[in-house]
Amino acid sequence: MSPDVAISLADADAATADRVGPKAATLAQLRRSGLPVPEGVCLTADAYRRQLALAGLAETARRVAGAERLEARRPALSIRLGLARAALDPAVTAALDSAWERLTSGASAQLAVRSSASCEDTARASFAGQFETFLGIAEPADLVTAVRACWTALWSTRALRYMRAYEIDPAQSAMPILIQRMVEAEAAGGAFSLTPNDQIVLTGTWGLGSAIAQGEVIPDRYLLRRDASVEAVEPGRKEHLITAAGAGPRWRAVERERVEAPCLTDAEARALARLVLEAESELGSAVEIEWAKDGQGFWILQARPLRLEPRGATEDAWSRHPALAGQPAGIGWSTGPACVVLDERDLGRVTLGSVVVTQVGGPALAAVLPRAAGVVAELGGSTSHLAALARERGIPAVLGARGATRRIPEGATVAVDGVTGVVRWVG
Repeated sequence: MSPDVAISLADADAATADRVGPKAATLAQLRRSGLPVPEGVCLTADAYRRQLALAGLAETARRVAGAERLEARRPALSIRLGLARAALDPAVTAALDSAWERLTSGASAQLAVRSSASCEDTARASFAGQFETFLGIAEPADLVTAVRACWTALWSTRALRYMRAYEIDPAQSAMPILIQRMVEAEAAGGAFSLTPNDQIVLTGTWGLGSAIAQGEVIPDRYLLRRDASVEAVEPGRKEHLITAAGAGPRWRAVERERVEAPCLTDAEARALARLVLEAESELGSAVEIEWAKDGQGFWILQARPLRLEPRGATEDAWSRHPALAGQPAGIGWSTGPACVVLDERDLGRVTLGSVVVTQVGGPALAAVLPRAAGVVAELGGSTSHLAALARERGIPAVLGARGATRRIPEGATVAVDGVTGVVRWVG
């Protein structure tokens, strides 16, 4: 492989953030320290820039940031189409062939392809759920398609809206791509190495972790002390799972007896918590982790900085009002009128200072977060993408609050405690 276009994840000295993006660079650092990170290859920022130039799109890219929002759509579409259709740079083709041969040898022939944008997974902007991840890649042609889709995701309407909010110029960024052996997960989830209450938080579900990330299930939640001893286990409700066994991701119903059964034993939770603490120590700050467990044990799939704030003041007068409990995103307390969102058509009704009350806490809600005072979702958990997006904006959010859209009336004044996970309302 040419080092200009592809770098092994095992080469932590070469896999720097400017070359492979913060996401991949962090994983390379953790892998070098001895933590369990799946083997992988990174297509570099230079590979992306070479492809952009080969497609004749570099000048078009520079026009997008300076254009008005509607005027930016046409050049952004041109870039997406060009990256999807232009012939691949021969060096990129050779790197993908080499990566396929290297990573699909042995028992597993499936790959995971993830964005690792230069602007992604920073302390300022996580971009949680704004780009693309492809799981269960089992054919070389599908690998090429996934790579192109990751490149074009930098220019999607959703990503451009997010970048505009954070004053990020997409032309000054790049889209490195992380290609790894896929972990055929028995269970997966997320973790916080630290909370305002000085705890470690783990979340988990059966199968692949994308069910949690997209806010499709209520995950199990484990609270552990800093010595990795288990303090509490809160079983979730995991009615379906996602697998990727040879034909890409598939939904499957979970057996009734496992729906509310914890997906980790106490011993497994302790072992995972120790890994989370090791990652925190290696990276030098509190971290949010994505993990998966297969027959070999636990794997770290992602690690990014975790924003922490001391718990804010609450008003005792709220304690007498009706309450729902869920999983906190980990930050803030606020009040506002409820705006009940049952589908995407309702997003236009979200006004400045509203508390969004919804069923599925997916990352599509990122579009209304700048107007929201708080978020309450019936599904999802503390480590869902929506929770990460709310946390980076300082917006209190509670996910996994069952029955919220049925019990909280439209227009009621709602108090959202993003640290304790309690939602109360009046009216």
